[in-house]
Amino acid sequence: MSDTESCDATADRFAGCLIGQALGDALGFVVEGSGPTVCAEYVESALRPRRLAGYSCGRFPLGQYSDDSQLARELALSFVACGGFDPKDYATRIATLFTENRIVGRGRATEQAAYRIAQGWPWDKAGTPRPAAGNGSAMRSAPVGLLLAHDTEAMIRTAHDQGRITHQDPRCSAGAIAIAGATASVVAQGRVEASTLCASLAEWTRPFDPILAAALEQLPNWREEAPDRALTRIAGIGSEPSYSDGWEGISPFVTPSVLWSLYSVLHSHGDYWEAICTAIAGGGAVDTTAAMTGAIAGATVGLNGIPPEPCRLLSDQGTWGYEALVQLATDLHGLHRQLRQGAG
Repeated sequence: MSDTESCDATADRFAGCLIGQALGDALGFVVEGSGPTVCAEYVESALRPRRLAGYSCGRFPLGQYSDDSQLARELALSFVACGGFDPKDYATRIATLFTENRIVGRGRATEQAAYRIAQGWPWDKAGTPRPAAGNGSAMRSAPVGLLLAHDTEAMIRTAHDQGRITHQDPRCSAGAIAIAGATASVVAQGRVEASTLCASLAEWTRPFDPILAAALEQLPNWREEAPDRALTRIAGIGSEPSYSDGWEGISPFVTPSVLWSLYSVLHSHGDYWEAICTAIAGGGAVDTTAAMTGAIAGATVGLNGIPPEPCRLLSDQGTWGYEALVQLATDLHGLHRQLRQGAG
């Protein structure tokens, strides 16, 4: 493969990641919060046959993505505008989404942090403290893996820092590192090798959450399990056995959210659409699990591996649709090349 061909392939994976996340998010948003029965029926009746006409989420038409992808997009925009990670700039962008009431769906911890930032709190003090351990920092971290696929130490540091703007619990940082690290790995390698990937993710996350790290080490052994069995196994990881948060399926707790998303990618063997179907069929916080799944699966297959018709439905309240997201991916890829060449 020539350098030009390699560059083109990497650019395609950048676009696949951003579009893949937004599409997974939008498709999951339709049934977000529903249990596995409702979500599995939606998968079988609408997603697998790709009969999507008539679906919506309240006042939002199909194609609207939620805060998961809005916040990931703002992170990518901040990278491009600042030539890298500027936590003050990104914190301001998070706050602005909330204060201007442009956010679609809102996690409580992120919302609390956003308003503290708007009140003038420093970016590294505003995050909601432990034990709040939702998936809000992990769901937006894929662009970190895109930008810093060439620099593991910087990737880990940036995934942690962008996460603690809103979530101070180290389990949240571990989840953000896992999603960014998986994205970085598939961008750099162009494929998923489960054992190698999960071993790396376990190593990178262990200082922040040894429970997640231990589960990641076992994940390659679970990838061929049927989804219903894997769901039962994964949904309670990291929680006390007697604890119940009232969610059916995968809750917004960061540890099972991240593990279920990675399982969905690995179980689906490089098929983007199947990965999204698996993520959503599990029920629960499916806009987020499908967003994280879609980011990694999209980075794996590239934009050309994602069905084009539903991508054209993407929108954020009439803005930031397909073409704009692809252009953002192109700009982010250009910055990645500059940073990689500078590091070399």
